Amino acid sequence: MEAALSPDPGERYRRLSLWWDCLPDPIGVRPSLPGDLDVDVAVVGGGFTGLWTAYYLAEADPTLRIAVVERDVVGFGASGRNGGWCSALFAVPGARLDEVGGPGSGAAIRRAMVETVTEVGRVVADEAIACGFTQGGTVVLARTGAQLERASRDVAEARAGGIGSEDLRLLSAAEASSMARATNVLGGTYTPHCAAVDPARLVRGLAEAAERCGVTIYEHTVARSIGPGVIVTECGTVRAPTVVRATEGYTRTLRGQERSLVPVYSLMIATEPLPDQFWDRAGLALRETFADHRHLVIYGQRTEDGRLAFGGRGAPYHFGSAIRPEFERDPDVHEALRRTLVDLFPALAGVEITHRWGGPLGIARDWFTSVGLDPATGVAWAGGYVGDGVSTTNLAGRTLRDLILRRDTGLTRLAWVGHRSRKWEPEPLRYLGINAGLRLAAGADRAEERSGRTSWHAGALDRVIGG
Repeated sequence: MEAALSPDPGERYRRLSLWWDCLPDPIGVRPSLPGDLDVDVAVVGGGFTGLWTAYYLAEADPTLRIAVVERDVVGFGASGRNGGWCSALFAVPGARLDEVGGPGSGAAIRRAMVETVTEVGRVVADEAIACGFTQGGTVVLARTGAQLERASRDVAEARAGGIGSEDLRLLSAAEASSMARATNVLGGTYTPHCAAVDPARLVRGLAEAAERCGVTIYEHTVARSIGPGVIVTECGTVRAPTVVRATEGYTRTLRGQERSLVPVYSLMIATEPLPDQFWDRAGLALRETFADHRHLVIYGQRTEDGRLAFGGRGAPYHFGSAIRPEFERDPDVHEALRRTLVDLFPALAGVEITHRWGGPLGIARDWFTSVGLDPATGVAWAGGYVGDGVSTTNLAGRTLRDLILRRDTGLTRLAWVGHRSRKWEPEPLRYLGINAGLRLAAGADRAEERSGRTSWHAGALDRVIGG
């Protein structure tokens, strides 16, 4: 049965992102945890990871008592603020997965991620979640000689790993431009395995679907710590044989987890709705998500209402893994994003930017996304998506379902299951290291734009990230 929602008393949630601003009125708020509680499975975090896990568990075993506790409201974090790419991208390279899990491990996760895009689409249809799910694929442009080399290398490595042209193909300049008519296009890559979505509508709709399956969600319930069989919150103690940590960029707020995942900000902007004449020139006719092969990641989509929503890295890591509302609106980074978008599509030079926002995503020390369950303690986790979480969270939710129900399946044997990343260094080392990596990425892009050749910064960046 769905929870009774009280209307939001203010507009603070509308300011979180374009996606939140476009939610229908009113934005409902669920009650907090009323006191101590005993359940079968307790989940910390009301974002995609926690909700997918609860949804699939309740679907598989309706007798389970499942509770989700959320420090603010469902979708408050990255789940309601991201770029809306439901893609087959996985943050860990296939070669690294093969090292960890043996030959073929990377290919197995690649197949699982392709299937995940389809699975999200199935649930969206079955649960009637109106989130604009449109599978137009992803075009990644090459706009310098160095970017074209990387595009060619990516496709060659895909072929070596058994990935065919139906999954990833190299584009000529003409082919790439026919999809996204940006400036200076030399070529690119295309994969059909991505859907553009409105992530806030998806996560809010998923919460309602989970409630229809019998899951109880408590909002404005701040968890202070988790441990075997227990979640300690400001509103009471939740006891359960299985406890799931699904807190991603906010993991550092849990006692004892301060260095497990670092919160790194990614920021976004969105234009006003654009006229048909612009889209006739710009392309993206199938709502392809788009990026280019630079080092400092950018990402964009044509929204269902005809805007360009565009984001990227570049915001600094803040000392002590600090998370503050003012970090979501960095004028310098937002202006840099606007300049980049105009560089891609000069016709946007005079267009109004109606929304500016951002939020933290979670990164593990070895940049290795992981999911797992410690059978000795009953504590499960998933996270470290490095910005590729819209779809990976679904794979995590189904994997946690199988682990919690003690099922031995193809999902539970994937190479990311059970991986343990070492903790991040104490300050000031992680502050210096993470921000050095950001500067190297930006430096590599500037050098490559000038010369067209791969910069020495790129090799240094690989060494910093790989540490």
